[in-house]
Amino acid sequence: MSQQQLKGAWALVTGASSGLGEDFARELAAQGMNLVLAARTRVPMEALASALRSAHGVEVVVESIDLSLPESADELQRRIAARGIQIEVLINNAGFGVYGEFVSTDWARIETMLQVDLMTLTRLTHRYGAEMAARGHGRILLISSIGGYQATPLYAAYCAAKAYVLSLGEALNDELGRRGVTVSVLSPGITATKFLAVSGQRATFYQRMLMMQSLPVVRIGLKALARGRASIVPGVANALTVFGNRFLPRRWQSAIAYQLMKN
Repeated sequence: MSQQQLKGAWALVTGASSGLGEDFARELAAQGMNLVLAARTRVPMEALASALRSAHGVEVVVESIDLSLPESADELQRRIAARGIQIEVLINNAGFGVYGEFVSTDWARIETMLQVDLMTLTRLTHRYGAEMAARGHGRILLISSIGGYQATPLYAAYCAAKAYVLSLGEALNDELGRRGVTVSVLSPGITATKFLAVSGQRATFYQRMLMMQSLPVVRIGLKALARGRASIVPGVANALTVFGNRFLPRRWQSAIAYQLMKN
């Protein structure tokens, strides 16, 4: 479907209560798309929904759901189907990081992170990817990280999860692209959201220097999705970081990442 044809169609944005998810919702509403907002915290989503209805005249549905629960993806899909809504664009944005030495970190936090960042994301992609493929059209945006391009001490499990997301999305861009479905991966660097506060890290000098605002990141991701790009790294400094790693031994990449990430 063209951008014009998407007006009046439905988009699902996960992690829509703040940060990138909120800006994805704002941008899609401005393009005339109806929205399903999904996250655990209802109040900020209701406020956002009210503002988007008033500003753009679109329909907005709020689904409060804990995406760290194993059956949450299926439950969310059932709720949306019960409303008779067909999802044309899936923004698989929900996720968070856990900072610290791997073996010193509480396992429950790591497991919860992996459920959201890996399993729920994959299940939603599988369910809605199948629906879109059957129709012959649809768009899916997965959110990875520049950390997905290299091993990163102190974010070991998080960056490993994002490497999975990057690989999954790039593979599906080819696989589902043959059936009319676009899958793109957006891999931001550090962004001015609640990421650091949730992960438990204080911003390093490197992060403060390279931090991007949320809205430009979102716009770059949506443009890449509209163009059918398999993956995109927003920001010149982030793109140069990823490109430069190609010329370094992997052991050096990890050692440098540790120095840049440690508090």
